[in-house]
Amino acid sequence: MSQVCELTGKRPAYGNSVSHSNIKTRTRWMPNLRKKSYTIPELQQTMSLMLSTRAIRTIDKLGGITPAIMGAAESMLSERLAQVRHKIYKNRVKRTALGQTTEGKAAAVTKTAAKATKKAAAKSAATAAAAPKAAKAKAPKAAKAGKAKKSSK
Repeated sequence: MSQVCELTGKRPAYGNSVSHSNIKTRTRWMPNLRKKSYTIPELQQTMSLMLSTRAIRTIDKLGGITPAIMGAAESMLSERLAQVRHKIYKNRVKRTALGQTTEGKAAAVTKTAAKATKKAAAKSAATAAAAPKAAKAKAPKAAKAGKAKKSSK
């Protein structure tokens, strides 16, 4: 059984353990791998994968194994996951050619709209916050100018 994450490509790290007396001993740091099963809905199949705990967290964050596979770099994927990615891509192209809509596109549009409204709200908040700061910055200068006139009289 190889110690390689199938999604991220994490492998054992090699190096030296150095003692207090500076004796170097070759060491191997193993990745934290777990065997986990995922169902790929587009292919109606279940796959058992060796994944690092970081990869499992990424899959959970992205909302499933399919977005994680499609978003990963081709060079990082194992041979099995590269084949699965290709099958998913072929299925998506086939469905698009047949004119069937995908649920993923609707979700992506909703996410994009949500991001746009967040950006607009943040921009307006930043503009509103910047206006009082500019007024405050000018007020002390005016006070200093008034003091300078008083002292010159």
